[in-house]
Amino acid sequence: MMCGDRSSLLDIVIVNHNSTEELLACLSSIERSGMGRESVVVVDNGSHDNVDRVYHYFPQVTLVKNYGNAGFARAANDGMSRGTADFAMIMNPDTMVSPRFFQTMCDFMTANPDIAVAGPKVLNEDGTLQGSARAFPTLPTLLFGRRSLLTMFFPRLSLSRKSVPAFSSDGATPMDVEWVSGACMLVRREAVNAVGPFDERFFVYWEDVDWCRRMRDAGWRVVYFPQASIVHRVGASSDKRFMWSLLTFHVSFFRYFDKYSRVPPVITAPLVCTALAMRLVVAAGVTVMEKLRVTKRRGVKR
Repeated sequence: MMCGDRSSLLDIVIVNHNSTEELLACLSSIERSGMGRESVVVVDNGSHDNVDRVYHYFPQVTLVKNYGNAGFARAANDGMSRGTADFAMIMNPDTMVSPRFFQTMCDFMTANPDIAVAGPKVLNEDGTLQGSARAFPTLPTLLFGRRSLLTMFFPRLSLSRKSVPAFSSDGATPMDVEWVSGACMLVRREAVNAVGPFDERFFVYWEDVDWCRRMRDAGWRVVYFPQASIVHRVGASSDKRFMWSLLTFHVSFFRYFDKYSRVPPVITAPLVCTALAMRLVVAAGVTVMEKLRVTKRRGVKR
């Protein structure tokens, strides 16, 4: 089964920012995937690592160059606006796909017209599972973020499993979930036209959660589809400025909280700010620990 009847069966949109080495590897994996009739748009947010290499190695790819960092949401919306296919695949440049990945995802979406967004199983480079399908955040579930100490050391705790349903998946059966990671998601253009694109008030982070929430509120389904998988090297761009990334992550969460809170922010904002500040400190510590561990491991290998 093919997805759509247009000249381009699928629009692939990749937002890049100083991750061109990873981007080139991603584009190579797309080229090998065997889909054959997709369009690929790369929107580059002012990279300084010779993104023009895309022109040389992948002349069939549309490269849109912004002079500065326009943010993920705005760049992704720009990329989506340049396509007309029934489906758009939003991907990070630090992802790698396997053969028939796109066809498998498109076939699933074509067979289930009530699904707006589908997210694949996302794996780390070592083959372990990333928590790419999640429940909408609450203050308690913030403790179980991808880089929290509790999730790092106790990923199978009951609250962690509830917050991250990907950890409870049998690895094959599709699951209705509240949101899937924007690192890789397949979206139905009909749903985008009905609900709208990413909210550009989110510069980066949490725009995927907001989008899935708006889709579900409009009556569409959001589904985790583990029969298709990708490899995601977390933070190829953000790790180069990890403190800025962590701060932006928490600022974006506060924007998300402010958008959806049912309680007047003047009442809850102090509590949320305090919790976010504590989480920021812990997340920074976890990140430093991860970097030290990786550095030590590389030293041992040498």
